[in-house]
Amino acid sequence: MRTVRDVHARTVQAPADTVGALLDRLGGADDPLFPTPVWPPMRFDRPLGVGADGGHGFVRYRVAAYEPGRRVRFDFTGGEDGWHEITVRPLGPGSCRVEHVLQSRLPLGQRVMWTLAIRAAHGTVVEEIFDNIERAATGRASAPVRRSPRVRLLNRLLWDRPRAVELPAAARLAHRAFPRTDFQDAWQMDLLPGMPKEPEAWEGVLRGASFPVAGRADGEILLGKDARHLDFRASILVADGRVTLGTVVRLHHTAGRLYFAVVRRVHPFMARLMLRRIHRRLALAAPTAGERAAAPV
Repeated sequence: MRTVRDVHARTVQAPADTVGALLDRLGGADDPLFPTPVWPPMRFDRPLGVGADGGHGFVRYRVAAYEPGRRVRFDFTGGEDGWHEITVRPLGPGSCRVEHVLQSRLPLGQRVMWTLAIRAAHGTVVEEIFDNIERAATGRASAPVRRSPRVRLLNRLLWDRPRAVELPAAARLAHRAFPRTDFQDAWQMDLLPGMPKEPEAWEGVLRGASFPVAGRADGEILLGKDARHLDFRASILVADGRVTLGTVVRLHHTAGRLYFAVVRRVHPFMARLMLRRIHRRLALAAPTAGERAAAPV
């Protein structure tokens, strides 16, 4: 195995104490630094401190050292040999140096993955953390990082996928849509910090379908259309930190059942695709963590 070392640093025109106070919120519910919702949020099983276990996405680590306002070091877990840390060093009364260092011993296969994909994505995430430090501490990022085509592709490929769930009880409009329901399903994704919580923002799930709105109530929008062979309703529910796309169908006769026997084979794929696509689109359009932190309350 060989050692990989990656270093990023930036001078920030803000006092070290100001930047250090932001660092102390890393991984918390109001984290102003980690670039979510574009990337999976950093989360731990307890407040930031030595022993806190967590990570972001598939990258897992544990807090090995913590100097409030100055330094946090994470040791990789899950079989990976290495660490990464972020430090804040004062340069004067109005500026400081922020540095992120990653060091890890990787076997050949993981080194290839690091070279081809992970290094570019890792570097982008770190630079976006620095951008958020500047935004939160000074109100603007001097030279925001741009995601390369390779990083955008990796982000798209690794984006979370909808999971199948029971139609939530909170989707009352969908449950009451028909006196008899012949088919129903639901697909769900978690809301990431900064993503919209208004169901109107999620109507784009069915963009291009031109279904009229059948009702709105308590965080749910119901869209749908009646036809001779079947009646269809789509429910978009935003509640409890999740967005759910539900479908209920009422069939009318044999022709409707034959038609839907074909459609239901394609429907799950299309429902997952549409929900995942709008989920990522809204995440990319959301304010950054630094912008949210700098915004007036």
